[in-house]
Amino acid sequence: MTKYTRILIVSAAASTLAACGGIDLGNRERPDEFAVQRQAPLVIPPDFDLVPPAPGAPRPTEGTASEQALEALFGGPAQRSAVENATISQAGTAAPGIRSSVGDAETYTVNKGTEVRAILAAPEGDGQSARSVIPS
Repeated sequence: MTKYTRILIVSAAASTLAACGGIDLGNRERPDEFAVQRQAPLVIPPDFDLVPPAPGAPRPTEGTASEQALEALFGGPAQRSAVENATISQAGTAAPGIRSSVGDAETYTVNKGTEVRAILAAPEGDGQSARSVIPS
């Protein structure tokens, strides 16, 4: 090969590699795969005298994605067993203010270590200095 052919090959390779520098495969916008939900199939109603739905109203045959997931996982409400009914009847009813007295200083708690005690002993704030970071 001559000197000019080598220079031509090196310059062609350099220009080809320089063109690849503008492609950034790591930072491109991608669709959110968890925001996609399946549409209900089209159904022909048996009665053609139905009135059309109001614009913007939700479809009556289709629930939200979370409702569909719960229905698929658990199959709707189930009857309580005899054991559950007996446990609930033996538990009785809770005092009306039980939720406000659970966090009281007089309530007995189990020792979970120094980290938990430090968190519980932390002074209450107004929330203005709290920060949250959402990774992108």
